[in-house]
Amino acid sequence: MELRDSPSACPSLWRCLPCPPAELRLDLVLSSGQTFRWRESSPGAWTGVLGGRVWTLRQERERLWYTVYGEERAGRPAGAEEPGGAETDRILRDYFQLDVGLPALYRAWGAADPLFRKVAGDFPGVRVLRQDPVECLLSFICTSNNHISRIAAMIERLCQAFGRRLCRLDARPFHAFPSLSALAGADAEARLRELGFGYRAKFVSGSARAVAEGLGAEGLHRLRAVPYAEARRVLCALPGVGAKVADCVCLMALDKAEAVPVDTHVWRIARQRYGVALGGRSLTPRAHQEIGDFFRGLWGPRAGWAQAVSTPLPGTPGLGPRPPPWPCPPHHLSPCQVLFCADLRKGQEPAGSRGRARGGRGRDSCGDGSP
Repeated sequence: MELRDSPSACPSLWRCLPCPPAELRLDLVLSSGQTFRWRESSPGAWTGVLGGRVWTLRQERERLWYTVYGEERAGRPAGAEEPGGAETDRILRDYFQLDVGLPALYRAWGAADPLFRKVAGDFPGVRVLRQDPVECLLSFICTSNNHISRIAAMIERLCQAFGRRLCRLDARPFHAFPSLSALAGADAEARLRELGFGYRAKFVSGSARAVAEGLGAEGLHRLRAVPYAEARRVLCALPGVGAKVADCVCLMALDKAEAVPVDTHVWRIARQRYGVALGGRSLTPRAHQEIGDFFRGLWGPRAGWAQAVSTPLPGTPGLGPRPPPWPCPPHHLSPCQVLFCADLRKGQEPAGSRGRARGGRGRDSCGDGSP
């Protein structure tokens, strides 16, 4: 099946939602390291997997356009799927949390924080995604000591090896994210090691098994309804999940808008940019809590959202040039946070560092190498 990269191609297979850039910037949000399933398949068009379906999204002026591809069944090629109207609108609105009005939040954060005010006008529409908790959890376990291009490649291999195939676009296959049972199998860890997951293999399979045998996928979803501290405690008991991965999952999948993922990079910003001495000389559990409390006091109940705009990607000197179109991932970025004030004005990433990012180690995705 051919990729549809514009509403002008088969207009009847596209729908749109009203969505001005002040509310959402696809290019900033989908390449930020919150999620690893989207690629800029052609300039301005983003193709990825959401809710077990393959989508292409495009933003034009005040509208968010989308098309959905049919799933292959019983070995038959996928056919065209007309957008399902209210259902697909609801899925996208929920995923991008479009019921949350960003301009008012930006104004409030800017009034409280002069550093936020300096950068906010240049980066509108940066919002936090509402992801599937299982996919978010297992994906972020892969982020330790990693960078986005490598994480995205790992998640791609994970889905190809353990997930069902959804369709093929321009000869590229797309797969659903694997089920807990698929990743909890007796041979899952060994297969993940063969796929290049290294030490993360035991954490991915171990957490999948722990959730499958304990909370279950539904129980993980139900953490959306419990207090932030309780959800964080439950996540931190899982293999390979430390404070910052737990906070990433709380923020991006469990409706804990107050969760502030903290790593050594964010810790340095708190000290150097905000002039606060928190947590002593190392990033201890106490420091995690104190830094999160500081930003919650500064930005309020959606502190995690404000951090997505005002805190840089860990270890990233600048966003640099736009990544090349699909299938090349944004190799110069790292997950957990998105942007930060003057750091983004220091210029583009040197070409040498982009080359190094293609190597085996790259930058730590969350700054300090711990889960």
